[in-house]
Amino acid sequence: MTARLDHRNPLVFDTHELGRRPGAQQRLTRTVDAPKDLGIQRVIGVPEGAPVELELRLESVMEGVLVTGTGRAQAEGECVRCLEPLQLDVEAEFQEMFSYPDADDRGRHSTEPGDDAEDDEDRLFLEDGLFDLEPVLRDAVVLALPMQPVCREDCPGLCAECGARLADDPDHHHDAVDIRWAALQGLAETMTDGEKDEMSGAEAGVDEKQEK
Repeated sequence: MTARLDHRNPLVFDTHELGRRPGAQQRLTRTVDAPKDLGIQRVIGVPEGAPVELELRLESVMEGVLVTGTGRAQAEGECVRCLEPLQLDVEAEFQEMFSYPDADDRGRHSTEPGDDAEDDEDRLFLEDGLFDLEPVLRDAVVLALPMQPVCREDCPGLCAECGARLADDPDHHHDAVDIRWAALQGLAETMTDGEKDEMSGAEAGVDEKQEK
């Protein structure tokens, strides 16, 4: 059993004013608090409780109420390149049909035996003249947000070697060492150290002879 809609919920809207008169329209504006997890989890989203401005047009049709609207809010996340916090204005547009529970389906044509059942699962219905906009708003916001948000289009990101933020130091770099020469360089240093030891030994022998 699904929970009954609560008209006190700011994302629940009443369509009784339309009176099931095809062609009747109603325009609404409302600012609501963002519900929890509005956005792309662990990437970017509208913080819970942040204001979401809604502009809606409700249009009565034969099958139900067609809802067209826009939701505007400010999302917060993290740049995928430099990992710095970012804010992004999001504008999500949507259009959804909320069907009357007793809508006449005789006009629909089915090409597969299971089509009607599958369509019913995807359809949203009015409940006592009320509809819940939250699932529609969630889908619209997810589609409007970037999957890989960046603080700016030309963000250079982080240094792959030390993790420094390249935007703070455009001249940041590391001297590259060719790994093919690294072994030879180590061998050369070892030989130099050996030659120093030999020279030290030879000087010690000369000093001994001079003492004798």
